[in-house]
Amino acid sequence: MNETEKRTGRSIWAVVAGFLVVVLLSIGTDAVLHAARIHPILGQRMSHGLFVLATVYRTVYGILGSYVTARLAPNKPMKHALMGAAIGTVIATAGAIATWN
Repeated sequence: MNETEKRTGRSIWAVVAGFLVVVLLSIGTDAVLHAARIHPILGQRMSHGLFVLATVYRTVYGILGSYVTARLAPNKPMKHALMGAAIGTVIATAGAIATWN
């Protein structure tokens, strides 16, 4: 394996690792909040305040995931973090469209 292939693999791993941090923390926090009955059971509507809470902790997790991506990136850490954020935005938008209404 040459140096370019190693760097490409590390770049991919950096973005995937940051994405995993965000997804696992978000799902874990959601599960804990459902178990603690802070969030309503699945299928019921959440209040606006709970949506604000979810937005806040997911924003923090997004920042943490970007940090992890940047730290693991072999070079150009900001480019890697922005790429991960762009991929996450596309996936989140697709999820919102798929579950609309």
